[in-house]
Amino acid sequence: MAEVALHIGGYDYHISCRDGDEPNLIALGKQVDERVQRAKSVVRNASVAEQLVMAAILLADELQEARAGTGAADTLAPELAEVVAARLEALADKLENLARPA
Repeated sequence: MAEVALHIGGYDYHISCRDGDEPNLIALGKQVDERVQRAKSVVRNASVAEQLVMAAILLADELQEARAGTGAADTLAPELAEVVAARLEALADKLENLARPA
């Protein structure tokens, strides 16, 4: 089992993944960080958990658009759109778990 360090929203997260999945997880982490940065710019005083929830909502919105065939995802090949949608859904689930108060 491999471990990847992701820098998201100014914090480091160490996530375990299958061997060989590291590049994909790093790319997904960068996408999440982009959404967190977008959330920070909109809601300046948000807590880290709130930022992660906003990022999850942004990703869920993109997933919904991908499933509905609207937005940028409709330009992808159908097979690739399904893979992207599945990965976004899994990532949104992970973010929601991370953002839950302890």
